[in-house]
Amino acid sequence: MSKPAVILLSGGLDSTTVLAIAKQQGFIPYAMSFDYGQRHRVELEAAKRIAKHFGVVQHSVVQFDLRQIGGSALTTNEPVPKHRSVAEMGSGIPITYVPARNTIFLSFALAWAEVLGAQDIFIGVNALDYSGYPDCRPEYILSYEQMANLATRAGVEGTTRLTIHTPLMAMTKKQIIETGLSLGVDYSLTTSCYDPEESGQPCGQCDACILRNKGFAELNMTDPLVNS
Repeated sequence: MSKPAVILLSGGLDSTTVLAIAKQQGFIPYAMSFDYGQRHRVELEAAKRIAKHFGVVQHSVVQFDLRQIGGSALTTNEPVPKHRSVAEMGSGIPITYVPARNTIFLSFALAWAEVLGAQDIFIGVNALDYSGYPDCRPEYILSYEQMANLATRAGVEGTTRLTIHTPLMAMTKKQIIETGLSLGVDYSLTTSCYDPEESGQPCGQCDACILRNKGFAELNMTDPLVNS
């Protein structure tokens, strides 16, 4: 019998692959996206396209404004870093880190999962290709999962035990793309850029673009968004 699952869907390459994985594993997907004042709001349009393409049961877009807190190039006018090497990306925590973002996202997903009676949440965090974000580490996810099972009525009453799935945690970008392609993912529907043009065209120079292009290049492929 298929079970419902909440899938955190940004509209990017990783979260779309996670949605495909959840469906392949037989879960009934409920997608959740966030409009939090991010400069790359074009990702929300991508998320809507992807949710429709995959036939999710419901796509919820939660609105709040992290610009009131700031602290990130994604929620302020601070320039997004460009032209960095992969080695530079793996050193320190970049200014594109949004304080507590995954904790906030998972909290909304946790609440919705409890309402749906779902025991499973899927999130596309990755600690291998891009280790700079503290809320993408395995120990963080494990700690959050433990907390979640202490913090909900379902957990306390023992009716459900929540599992947070991170199928991409130890994959390279190349492996993520390979997995998605094997599941029929159309990556032209996605967007990854932190600083896209008004048209939605990726800048090709930010960390997210560079890592994405690197993944396709390692497969001897061109990103379908390039020159599209």
